[in-house]
Amino acid sequence: MDKKGYHGPLEQVDECVWRIPKTYKAGMLVDGLIFADQKMIGHIAADAAAEQVANVACLPGIQVASLAMPDIHWGYGFCIGGVAAMAADEGGVISPGGVGYDINCGVRLVRTELDFEDVRDRMEALVDGLFARVPCGVGKSGRYHFDQKELRHLLDHGPEALVKRGLATRRDVEYTEARGRLEGADAEAVSERALERGEAQCGTLGSGNHFLEVQVVDRVLDETAAAVMGVREGQVCVMIHSGSRGLGYQVCDDALRSLRGVPEKYGIHLPDRQLACAPADSAEGQQYLKAMRAAANFAWCNRQLLMWQTREVFEQVFGKGWEHLGMELIYDVAHNIAKFEQHEVEGQTKNLLVHRKGATRAFGPGHADVPEVYRGVGQPVIIPGDMGRASWLLVGQEGSMRRTFGTTCHGAGRLMSRTAAMKDAGGRRIDKELAERGVIARAASRKGLAEEQPAAYKDVDEVVDVVERAGLSKKVARLRPIGVIKG
Repeated sequence: MDKKGYHGPLEQVDECVWRIPKTYKAGMLVDGLIFADQKMIGHIAADAAAEQVANVACLPGIQVASLAMPDIHWGYGFCIGGVAAMAADEGGVISPGGVGYDINCGVRLVRTELDFEDVRDRMEALVDGLFARVPCGVGKSGRYHFDQKELRHLLDHGPEALVKRGLATRRDVEYTEARGRLEGADAEAVSERALERGEAQCGTLGSGNHFLEVQVVDRVLDETAAAVMGVREGQVCVMIHSGSRGLGYQVCDDALRSLRGVPEKYGIHLPDRQLACAPADSAEGQQYLKAMRAAANFAWCNRQLLMWQTREVFEQVFGKGWEHLGMELIYDVAHNIAKFEQHEVEGQTKNLLVHRKGATRAFGPGHADVPEVYRGVGQPVIIPGDMGRASWLLVGQEGSMRRTFGTTCHGAGRLMSRTAAMKDAGGRRIDKELAERGVIARAASRKGLAEEQPAAYKDVDEVVDVVERAGLSKKVARLRPIGVIKG
């Protein structure tokens, strides 16, 4: 695809929504809708991601609209920030490009009973301890090794399988999206090569934009929701961002190879070959869904083990058990996934396969899939920003159920490619710059810090402002980083 930009129509629907009409190009079945404000839309139009929104609107079985969140930027097939819901009984497809290579990349947020004053003088020891304990970097192996039988069990059952090994609690499982397990996962659908890549990578952070961050709550905007989640100003929390590592990447790679020629087999004409897909109820579609679900379960296990190692480091630094330190999981949300969910379309309840590619589930108050303790306020939504500014905790709203199939943004969204960020860094010491902001950073390489420097990202405050104004999610608390480890 030509990545020079989008030159088609963008019609303003309201202060936070822009439409690409389905008349824009042949094959579009529905409109494209981009959630952004006036300030953002110019930059969005300069990127090819808006063209990808239009292309996704051509996929069979798509419902209502092809959607994009304000953190939209170019990705493989679907834009990052893209959302599409397909009706399988209307010829709806599953597309690996609508999930991404890092299947179930996601975020979890852990609270503590510690205040900033409790950690101020121990931050260096804490960050150094985390960096020493938690494996991070490209291809890095971890301390947890699972033989093929054990690994297959993780892929089929998710973090529930770790409870018996003393590496997870029942509460950890309960406060994970989908309880950490997608039904229909089948390890037998995962290739030997994918299994090999995953054998020693569960409990590892990886590289790129993945991180483990110690944060402090610097502002609470919704006292009621914050109280339900056990969050208060001045409190120390930990945010973990990682996915399915090499196993998930291989599952996606295998699927894209196996789907070559499949759209033509079913008479599907694609505007972009990166949208390779299969009818969700076809043999090819079912094969990918089984493997994708298994990789998603692996990713939840990965974040669970990353959290477990984090708890161990806090225990060592503070000389108290993690339970005494109040290190409980607030929630864990996926943002690269496809799941069957019940949604209302034109007054009719439909079972839809919702693709979220760099987009976060944001179910509103009262939804049965939200843990009971949160049903009065809505599902917790965790939105990481960049390592120099802030991240956000929000809750899903009823508006997301009406407008976006229960979805909101997933992060700040990139402004620069990694290559451009490296060039911009120009040999600067990003770790020193972060230290001047009060953030202690440790990374496997200077390159990793340069690629992920704060200037490479949109301002997350502006992104979450859009989704709140659009009624998709509501701000609860802002968290600023004080320590970070990266690959």
